[in-house]
Parts: sequence; C-alpha cells; structure tokens
Amino acid sequence: MNRAAIILAGGISKRFGFDKGLVQLAGKPLILHVIERVQDAVDEIIVCVRSESQLASYMQALPNKFRVKVITDLKDLPSCPLAGAITGFVSASSEYTAMLPCDTPFISGKVIDLLFNIAVNVNAVIPRWPNDYIEPLQAVYRTRAALEASKKAIERGEKRMRSMISLLKSVRYISTIAIREIDPKMLTFFNINTPLDLRRAEAIIKRAEGQKHAATPFK
Repeated sequence: MNRAAIILAGGISKRFGFDKGLVQLAGKPLILHVIERVQDAVDEIIVCVRSESQLASYMQALPNKFRVKVITDLKDLPSCPLAGAITGFVSASSEYTAMLPCDTPFISGKVIDLLFNIAVNVNAVIPRWPNDYIEPLQAVYRTRAALEASKKAIERGEKRMRSMISLLKSVRYISTIAIREIDPKMLTFFNINTPLDLRRAEAIIKRAEGQKHAATPFK
C-alpha cells in the first residue's frame, strides 16, 4: 500500500495533567484505540512524542504485538504540532502519510482508507466542514511535499499545520458530508479534550457493547 500513519502524541494535557494519549479508556490508553482502528489501512505507524520520558512511557504502554515506531521530536524544533509532523515525515518511508491525533478513539479506518484512495496525484487530502473549518490532523499528505512545506513554515516562524498546508500545491478537500456516508454519527472526529469527553466516550463504548450482545443469539 505504501502508506504510513503519524500519530502526534507530544502534548501534555492541562485538563488531565499528563499525556492525553495515555489516558485510559475502556481499559487501554487512548492512543491504542487509534492504532487498532487504523492499523489495517497502513503499512507503518509512527508515534511522535516530545521527550525521552514520554518515549519510555509510550514504549511501555504499547504491546509488542503492534509494530509501532515511537520517536522523539527532532531537536532544535519548537514545541508545536508542526514539529511532530516534521519528525514523522522524516521517519516515514511511505509515499503518503496520514497525520492523526492521539485522542480520537473512534477514528474510522474506512475514512482514512478513503482519504488515501483519493490522494493519488495530489499533495494532500483534507476533510472540510460546510463552515470551511478543516481537519488537518485527520488528513493524508504526500510525505516529501509535506515535509518540505513544513520546514518552510518553521523557517518563517509559523507553527500551525495550516501554515504548512498553505504552502502546498495541489490540495484536495473532501466534504464532511461525503464522510458522513461512511460514518453517519461522525464519531471519527470525536476527540477527548476533557474528563467529560472521556465519560461520553465510555458511554459510547458501553452502548455499542450492549447492542453487540443484544444482537448475538442465545446458543
């Protein structure tokens, strides 16, 4: 497939007081939910963290059965999502790369697969809402082109993913209306920002498990 996934996990959540990606949801860390949901859509998974202490924590949290590369952000880069993006792009060997957050436990592998499928011959495929808000951290990029654009943005003192995107030529936007056909409840974009979000995610999982058990006939 020649596809990679970069999961950004370098930030410390002020609301949780520690790495958001390691917050427990249904008995496992958030980042593991993301990995399990996208692993079949990619050839390699790269988790980018900010520090050596985070590196150790994530290495310990991820089971050996997952072939995941955990790396620290390159030195001399500012602390921002773009630093993690550059680190991941440098490490990725695939032509196309999905850039993902670590806090979206219901991310849709089918949506990510769709983004990869329509990324041929363009430098990025990015979901866009009807109000023109875009989802740069649930998008697919041509690895080398995005790396060069990211470096240029940092050189200009710009730290946002949107700054990198503005420097890319040939960007394709996909309406979230089309994505809703695959994910009717749009849970792929549901991210955990607060303890309340975490409780909502737990409720969603319990509800799904209850429906699954209800649909299983008695033996």
